[in-house]
Amino acid sequence: MRIGLVGPIGCGKSTVAGWLADAGAFVIDADLMARAVLEPGEPGHDAVIAAFGGELLRPDGSLDRAALGARVFADPEALARLEAIVHPAVRPLIIAAIEAAEREPTVRHVVVLEAIRLVDGGYVPLMDEVWFVSCEPPIQRARLAERGLEPTDIDRRIGAQRDLVERAAAAATRIIDTSGSPDDTRATVLDALVHAMAESAAGTPRHERNRSD
Repeated sequence: MRIGLVGPIGCGKSTVAGWLADAGAFVIDADLMARAVLEPGEPGHDAVIAAFGGELLRPDGSLDRAALGARVFADPEALARLEAIVHPAVRPLIIAAIEAAEREPTVRHVVVLEAIRLVDGGYVPLMDEVWFVSCEPPIQRARLAERGLEPTDIDRRIGAQRDLVERAAAAATRIIDTSGSPDDTRATVLDALVHAMAESAAGTPRHERNRSD
């Protein structure tokens, strides 16, 4: 079974992915793959420097990701340019990782793809389920503040994802609300996994699956 994991920044996608991994799922993190294609020596690295300028280079030749993030989240056109570079390079890696995971005998029959661009990247048709991880806006903002983000930066990052998030929510087969305590949320996630596996085994169509867990 393949589960696509998506949701806005600060709502706990990575935490949910970690719980699923602890339960035996094989988790693919699209963000880590996006970082890999921007490492020195990769075509994406050179393309980003050509598009955004050499001032983003650190002394060791790597990208200053914080500076790049500050630029693109303040400029929708710059964000679109960056995504046009990164996502075509990432997609083949993700597809290959999914296929490799499904050949791995130790995987507990569940592969999870954590990706904010699950819908726009065209991965939804490849998934059996789409889990939308959400939380209450004040909790989201508080979590982002705990990461050291300033209010203006929080606004920009949430705003930059708004359209993506709306499309992802519409594609969801299950909605996982992480506003509660970690223990309660973890129990919800594991219960959702049990139900998802049962529905998968029963052949329940994706559009008929539970949307609230």
